[in-house]
Amino acid sequence: MEVPLEQKQEAPKSSKGGMRSMPFIIANETIEKVASYGLLANMVMYLTKEYHIGNASAGSILFMWSAISYFLPIVGAFLSDSYLGRFRVIAWGSIASLLGIIVLWLTAMIPGAKPDPCDQSCKTPTASQLAILVFSFALMSIGAGGIRPCSLAFGADQFDREDNPENARVMQTFFNWYYGSVAVSIMVSITVIVYIQDKKGWKVGFGIPAILMLLSAISFILGYPFYKMVKPYKSLFTGFAQVMVASYKNKGLDFPPKSVDGWYHHSQGSKIVAPTDKMRFLNKACIIRNHEKDLNPDGSASNPWNLCTVDQVEVFKSLVKVMPIWSTGIMNAVTINQHSFPVIQASTMDRHLSPKFEIPPGSFGVFALLALAIWIAIYDRILVPLLARFTKRPRGLSVKQRMGAGVLLASVATAVAALVERARRNAAIQQGVSENKYALVNISAMWLVPQQSLTGVAEAFNAIGQIEFYYSEFPKSTASIGVALFSLGMAVGNLVAVLIVQIVDKFSRIGGKESWVADNLNKGHYDYYYWILSLLCAINFLYFLYCSWAYGYCKEELEAMALKKGEAIKEEDAPKSIELPISL
Repeated sequence: MEVPLEQKQEAPKSSKGGMRSMPFIIANETIEKVASYGLLANMVMYLTKEYHIGNASAGSILFMWSAISYFLPIVGAFLSDSYLGRFRVIAWGSIASLLGIIVLWLTAMIPGAKPDPCDQSCKTPTASQLAILVFSFALMSIGAGGIRPCSLAFGADQFDREDNPENARVMQTFFNWYYGSVAVSIMVSITVIVYIQDKKGWKVGFGIPAILMLLSAISFILGYPFYKMVKPYKSLFTGFAQVMVASYKNKGLDFPPKSVDGWYHHSQGSKIVAPTDKMRFLNKACIIRNHEKDLNPDGSASNPWNLCTVDQVEVFKSLVKVMPIWSTGIMNAVTINQHSFPVIQASTMDRHLSPKFEIPPGSFGVFALLALAIWIAIYDRILVPLLARFTKRPRGLSVKQRMGAGVLLASVATAVAALVERARRNAAIQQGVSENKYALVNISAMWLVPQQSLTGVAEAFNAIGQIEFYYSEFPKSTASIGVALFSLGMAVGNLVAVLIVQIVDKFSRIGGKESWVADNLNKGHYDYYYWILSLLCAINFLYFLYCSWAYGYCKEELEAMALKKGEAIKEEDAPKSIELPISL
C-alpha cells in the first residue's frame, strides 16, 4: 500500500524546548545560588551572635550542613534519572528550598524562635529552637539536592541532540550563559546579600533570599509549557549496584575458557566483548549461565540483577580503580570549605577599605573566587602555551600534576592562615583586648586575603583537575560520574572537617586548659588548628604521590606518549577537558 504524501513529509520539529526555555531554567539555578550561598557565607555570625552557639559547635553545624548539601545531589540525580524525571525533581527541590528559607526567616522574625538577646548572661537555645533551625537547614539541603544535579542536564535536554554544527553552537551558548550566570550569582550572594545582612539585619537579610527563592520557584513552574520532557532512564548508580549483586550471586561459577566466545554478555554494537583480567572476580557478573533463560529474544538480560553487560563491569572497575586518587581530594575539600572560622576572624579585624566603607566579614570568601577565576585565565591563556613547549603536552601540565599542585597548595594555604592568625592573636594581646571576644583588633583584615587567594588557586588546580581526570578515565556515556564523585568527595570532606574540629576541641581541653577553638579567638589557639590542617594536607600530598604512582598511566598520559611517537589517536579516545570549575 502506498504511503500518503503527508506521512512521507518530514515530521515537524517539536515546538517545545530550545532557547525559549532557557530563561526559566537559568533563573531557577541562579537565584537558588544567590539565596543559598548568601546564607551560608554569613551563617556562622547568625549562630554565634543570635543563637549563642560556640565557635566550634557552630563550625561543626555548618560543616555538617554543607556535607548533607553535597551528598543529597547524588540522591537527586538518582531519583531524576531513574524514576521522577528532572522537571519534577527540580520543581520539588525549588519548593523545599523556598520552605527552608522561609522557616529560617521566621527564626529571625518570631522572638521566641531563637534565644533572647544577651543581657548579663547569654542563654543557650532550647531543643525546640534548635529543631526549627535544623529543620530549615534540612529543607534547604533537600532543595539543593533537587536543583543542583538536574538543572544543567535539564537545560541540555531542551536541545535536539542531532550532530550538526548549529545544535553544537546553540548548546555551547547555553553552557556559556549557564556557567556565567552561576559564577555571577555566587559573587552577588557573598557580597550584596551578605552586605545587606550586615547593615540591615537578619530580618531583611533573610527576607530578600526568601523573596528571590519564591520568584525562582514560580518562574520555573511557569515555564512548564515550554519544556521538552525526557523520560527517566536507568541510573548509572543502579548499574553499579547490579554489578555488585550479580558478581556476588554468581560467585560460585567457574570462569569460561578464554578461547571460547559467547560466554560473556555484552551490549549490541559494543566493541568490548570480553572483560579484562583486572579485578577478575567482578567478571562473573557478566557470565551467561543459560542463553535461553538469561537472555531475552532481543539479546538483553532477562534479569539485570543476575546478568550485567561487559561494559557495566568495566566501568565499575574503572570506578574502583580511581577511588584511591579520589580519596586524596577529601583533605582538599576540608580546606576549601573553611568558611566559618575566617569569617569569625574577619569580624575582629579592621575591615575598612575607606573611612565610610568596610567589607562584611562573610564577604571575604569572594577573594578565593576571584583568585580562582583570575588564575584559570592566566594559566589557560599564558602559562599553558609556555609550559607546553617544555612538557610537550597540549594542556601544559598533566591532569595528575595539576591535582598534586592543588593538594600541595592546600597545605601552603593553611600554613599561611596559621601565621596570620598568630599575628592577629598577638596583636590582640599586645593591645589589651584579649579578654573581649567581640573587641576589634587594630590589624587589617586584608591579611586574610593571601590565604583566601591560595585556597582559590588550590581549588582551581585540584577541583578542576579531579573532574577532568574522572571525565577522561570514564567512557563518554558515563561522564556524569565525575560530578557525582566530586560531590561525594566534598560531602566526605565536610564530615572529616567536623571530626577534626571535635577532636581538636576535646583533646586541647585536657588538663582544664582553654580549647584551641574557644569562643574567644584571643584566648584560643586557632593558629594551632590551622597548623594541624597544614600537617594533614602535607601528609595527604605524600599519600597522593603514592596513589598517583600506583595508578599508573592515565589515558591523558598514554595519549601524550602516543603523540610523541607519532601514533594516531582514535576520535572517541581524544582528550577531553573541563572548561570551568565544577564548584560553581
